[in-house]
Amino acid sequence: MADEIDWLDLPGRWTYGVDRGGRIFFINDEEKSTSWVHPGTNSPIQSGYCSSPGLPKGWETDLTPEGAVYFIK
Repeated sequence: MADEIDWLDLPGRWTYGVDRGGRIFFINDEEKSTSWVHPGTNSPIQSGYCSSPGLPKGWETDLTPEGAVYFIK
């Protein structure tokens, strides 16, 4: 994950929000879209989820309560 980026340094009309689980997401007010990755770097920020070697840029993993792995973009 991109731990060194300043995630508050957002380009253009981007803002951010926080979901119920505490994960930060980004909002493009102009295009009415959202993203889990930082719009300036296209990398996820430190969110409590895991970025594993071999995953494409911007993808993370987490576990269900039962222990199954799922992927997040």
